[in-house]
Amino acid sequence: MKIKYILLFFLLIGLYACESDDQGDVVEPEVELTAGTADFSRFISLGNSLTAGYTDNALFMASQQNSLPNIMARQFALVGGGSFTQPMTNDNIGGLTLGGNVIAPPRLYFDGAGPALLPAVPTTEVSNILSGPFNNLSVPGAKSFHLLANGYGNIANIQLGLANPYFVRMASSPDASVIEDALAQAPTFFSLWIGNNDVLGYATTGGDGSNPITDQATFSTVYTTIAGALAQTGAKGVLANIPDVASAPFFTTVPYNPLDPSNPAFGPQISALNAAYAPLNAAFDFLGMPERKVQFSPTAASPIVIHDESLPNIAVQLAQVLQGGGLDPLTAQLLAAQYGQSRQATEDDLMLLTSSSVIATLNQDYFNFLVGLGVPPATAGQLAVNGITFPMEDRWVLLPSELDEIKIATEGYNSVISSIASGGGYALVDSNALLTELNSGGLSSGDFTLTSDLVLGGAFSLDGVHLTARGYALIANEFLKAIDAAYGSTFEDSGNLIDIGDYPTNYSPLLN
Repeated sequence: MKIKYILLFFLLIGLYACESDDQGDVVEPEVELTAGTADFSRFISLGNSLTAGYTDNALFMASQQNSLPNIMARQFALVGGGSFTQPMTNDNIGGLTLGGNVIAPPRLYFDGAGPALLPAVPTTEVSNILSGPFNNLSVPGAKSFHLLANGYGNIANIQLGLANPYFVRMASSPDASVIEDALAQAPTFFSLWIGNNDVLGYATTGGDGSNPITDQATFSTVYTTIAGALAQTGAKGVLANIPDVASAPFFTTVPYNPLDPSNPAFGPQISALNAAYAPLNAAFDFLGMPERKVQFSPTAASPIVIHDESLPNIAVQLAQVLQGGGLDPLTAQLLAAQYGQSRQATEDDLMLLTSSSVIATLNQDYFNFLVGLGVPPATAGQLAVNGITFPMEDRWVLLPSELDEIKIATEGYNSVISSIASGGGYALVDSNALLTELNSGGLSSGDFTLTSDLVLGGAFSLDGVHLTARGYALIANEFLKAIDAAYGSTFEDSGNLIDIGDYPTNYSPLLN
């Protein structure tokens, strides 16, 4: 009997242990992938180059296949999303021709040292109009108001600057607008990321006035009109706001102080340059403006000399002081005109990526101007070196005053977008915060951390403005998360976000 009870005791212990193990191994039921209240059957994407698939300064087949909305459409297809058509280019060369003439260059590739132009001729001819309709109606170069413009796809308007060659290729008719072509498809879901170019165009031209910022009233009216038209369809959607342009490597890669004394082309010239600037520096001191003085260091990297339109123009006073110091009138006036609104750059100035090929080169226009005035060519050459003796022109630099204008516009645009997203119950992606985070420390997804460093960061393509395929995949996940939050879909909870490692950070020059 004792043995029987002992055996029973151990049997009970075993059953309890098994029960405990079973309870410890309970697996939570998997979350089912659902669309929530969203209907992805007819998904339309509206935007500019950031949603067209633009990468490495061009649009080409591989970049379009890895465009932000196309990546999203693949996930939408898992929960009833329909086909997603795009106005595909001919190949992986990039660029455009019009009447056989190249109007947009081929894509960039990494040649081991930096971005280089693909040695190939574009084959995508604008006049070969494609047959739509297209789900991806994103147009590289488009500003907000261009989505409402009739004739924006009319090939006859290209030379007038009133049409966009990318939209010409896909417009349903020459007089159709982008928004009309979108509404004609009765979308059930849309993405809208527009407004970047309304401020980016100003930034990438150094705020020189050739590509002005869209005023707040116009942007507000246009964006409200676009959103209102989409709302009439009953479609749900996701909006994205405007990122701070200063987050992109186009504005952060070239330092304000690139003049290295160890450079054999610059270092040996420092003493002579400082001596040449001495009369000017003395004049600046006399005028009580020592902050305008120019001094190159023999031991540390020196800032370049820039033109600053926000400074008072002291050319008249400067000419008088220089002439009083012993310079002849012509020389005094030339130097005063050249340095009347100049200073050395500071860390608050942003050099454009394109300035890297201009700094320390001869300014041919100014050289020709001086020679035309009778200045000896040798002297003219010494006075016309970009960033060293000739102040870098406005188009190569973003000044603090220009950055303030950009910030005010961006904040105003984002206020409009946020208000419309809230009022319409739309999902909202804070791309401004995302790109700022990329710039400040990077964003991680799976086994990868992307940063805003040019070439090596993985997020931005070689043009310094547009994303890589992996960067677009990273942002696509943020769109999916925002859609989950707004409409109750389960892309994230069901494990159906995108593995960004499936997407490349660069394209081979052999890809044609």
